[in-house]
Amino acid sequence: MISTDAENLPRDVTTCHALILELLETVRGYEKKLGHMQHTIDELLRQRFGRKSERLENIDPAELLPFIQDYLEAYKKQEEQQEQASEPEKETITYERTKSGHGRKPIPDSLERERVVHDLDDSEKTCGCCGEPLVRIGEETSEQLEFIPARLFAIEHVQLKYACKGCEGHIALAPKPRQPIEKGLAGPSLLAHIMTSRFADHLPYYRQATIFERHGIEIPRSTQCDWIIQVGEVLRPLLRLMIELTLQSKVIGTDDTTVKVRDETLDKKTRTGRLWVYRGDDEHPYVVYDYTPTRERAGPEAFLRDYQEGFLQADAYAGYDRIYKDEKRNVQELLCWAHARRKFYEARRSDPELSHSAIAMIKLLYEVEKEIKDLPAEKKVAVRQEKSVPILRDMKAWLEGIPLERALPQSPIRQAINYALNGWEALCRYTEDGAFAIDNNATERLMRPVAIGRKNWICVSRRRCYVVSIRSAARTPCSKLDGGWPSDQDLQEY
Repeated sequence: MISTDAENLPRDVTTCHALILELLETVRGYEKKLGHMQHTIDELLRQRFGRKSERLENIDPAELLPFIQDYLEAYKKQEEQQEQASEPEKETITYERTKSGHGRKPIPDSLERERVVHDLDDSEKTCGCCGEPLVRIGEETSEQLEFIPARLFAIEHVQLKYACKGCEGHIALAPKPRQPIEKGLAGPSLLAHIMTSRFADHLPYYRQATIFERHGIEIPRSTQCDWIIQVGEVLRPLLRLMIELTLQSKVIGTDDTTVKVRDETLDKKTRTGRLWVYRGDDEHPYVVYDYTPTRERAGPEAFLRDYQEGFLQADAYAGYDRIYKDEKRNVQELLCWAHARRKFYEARRSDPELSHSAIAMIKLLYEVEKEIKDLPAEKKVAVRQEKSVPILRDMKAWLEGIPLERALPQSPIRQAINYALNGWEALCRYTEDGAFAIDNNATERLMRPVAIGRKNWICVSRRRCYVVSIRSAARTPCSKLDGGWPSDQDLQEY
């Protein structure tokens, strides 16, 4: 403990200097620790109460940072010169556009219509002035939407039985169509409704049980759960087929999120599990969700063990490293620029200069992507090589030139810089192929249904589960799954 009594302070200059240096070192340590704690508190408050969007709240990085404005202006001038050199003479065409109103939209013609005619009473079809009968001269039509609630009904399956009267030894029974759950109470449409309500509309089983009670029938949530487990077994061949087709993709996007798992062996009754999503490319547009009890690397390694060659787009999770380093196969890493940008965004309060400079450069990369979003893959590569690669080259040189004393090792901005530089090759790999995306946002958006569901069904069963879905995008026909349900012959292979 350093004495604060003036009489006990050292008198010689050398000891005073040593004391001052020690105090300055202590203050710097406290400032670094305080800055780290403040950064953590800010992020927790933003996650809890703030908006999830990473917009800069109407801040223009070019106006905030004069030293990067020259770079941005030079880049824009270069863009304008290239456009002027390549653009042909333009013809100015003026036209008038009728602004659409904000009124009620018409009801689609595809909906079923029921015509209801409203007529006058016979006593009202006489003129009140002269007493002559009124003549019909036309009609006025208006439309109204109605809703017929879902209804439950019972199907009585009657299997006719035949016997031979001659020998009385042969009895034939008419076959009944195969059912998802043999000898089960639920028909295919009811099972499909429960699954859709549970996984697409995020309705827990107890809420569905209440809805069924309003229809006059009792279906406990335990019964619904048992039905879905049996349906899962029926769909297992389809799942294996979708996994096989997804693993044929050139690039697979993956991400994970947490789910609460019910576990009666624990005092708190729940533990944290992981739900992983694997998204195929445009030629294999399938999405598969996989559950693992932990976030250990064994989960993705087991799912991707048959993925021998291609690209895996994900975050910088170390659990994927063994897949990339496996010499027996050729799986390369594709990192996500949205993750890299998020690191700089989170550091914007601790070091606004450097963080906003990085965000401004990343914004230029996304402007290029916005420009080429509708181009074919081969043209995307050409534009990326021409415009994105120089930006990436300048950005890397700028990041490597930031001195250590400008961004301390444990500071948020240094962590953002290290994240980008350590994965730089994987971050830039998207410029080599037009089929690659600059980020993994399309895969991350597939986790939104899980996030919405977590707020409704709270936790999941302890059993290991797979959930599958097919994206609504146009599907490319393939040999075994031609844009629809596979045949029995296809599924017998699995």
